[in-house]
Amino acid sequence: MNYAPIIKEIGRGAKGARSLDRAQAALAFTGMLDGTAPELELGAILIALRIKSESLDELLGFKRAMDELGARISAPPGPRTVILPTYNGARRQPNLMPLVALLLARDGVPVLIQGRHDFETRVSPLELLAALDIHPAVDADGAAAQLATQRLACIAVSALLPGLDRLLALRMRMGVRSSAHTMAKLLDPCPGRSVRVVAVTHPEYLERMDEFLRADGGRAMLLRGTEGEIYANPRRCPEMKVYAEGECRTAVVGEEGGAPPLAGLPDSSSIADNVTVIRAMLAGEQPVPGPIQAQVEALAALARG
Repeated sequence: MNYAPIIKEIGRGAKGARSLDRAQAALAFTGMLDGTAPELELGAILIALRIKSESLDELLGFKRAMDELGARISAPPGPRTVILPTYNGARRQPNLMPLVALLLARDGVPVLIQGRHDFETRVSPLELLAALDIHPAVDADGAAAQLATQRLACIAVSALLPGLDRLLALRMRMGVRSSAHTMAKLLDPCPGRSVRVVAVTHPEYLERMDEFLRADGGRAMLLRGTEGEIYANPRRCPEMKVYAEGECRTAVVGEEGGAPPLAGLPDSSSIADNVTVIRAMLAGEQPVPGPIQAQVEALAALARG
């Protein structure tokens, strides 16, 4: 494939660049995922997209490529499987993503955690999960077995879509994130039987992901994440929108104001402190923060509806 015409369109800077149509985007991202895109052209495309940002058609085209190349995981009968991406980890406070997963699974809603970690300055969510005795499956069949027996599964993105894992790993080499980090949050190994949880950091991405989720269909929740993870900020509840087959509604109204300290929630991201807090909340020894409870209830309703 000749990537020069694509780079010529998207590589003219933030104001001069033109977006790819859906078919072009799918073709380009397929080459990026399957390794056929040469390194020079791959780097040019990633930087060009970072400068201009992705259009809706580009996001939908990239998603089409992921759907065609990614592994499928068989979802158990009953409620839809909630997909929790985890790619950031904890920085200043406990990562309550596992709490969301464990509360849902305890309520009978299957949960699939997918992700990777390569941030030297953050506490790995995969190490946190291991401390809670949640270990990644080797492959898609293993994850399906975990879902069927435990209602909770974990899998590395390298086992779902190795090409996406390779693109994500380029952050260390290039020094910046890329479109791969956006797409990793949209990966859906259980199409038609899933509820994706999409957490964004920057406000402008709320609008972009809202547009995408309306067009892409299926079921999803969109919120501004906490330190890049999918759980609702326990100190100040964010707005949470839910999507069902292209229709959107606000499931949880966001709170205004600051994010004051919360009793019982340490200002620590250590795995030991994190595990202690999560286990105490699961045992009823410490209350589950209101925003987390609201998020879990909204996801359970969406999975069962």
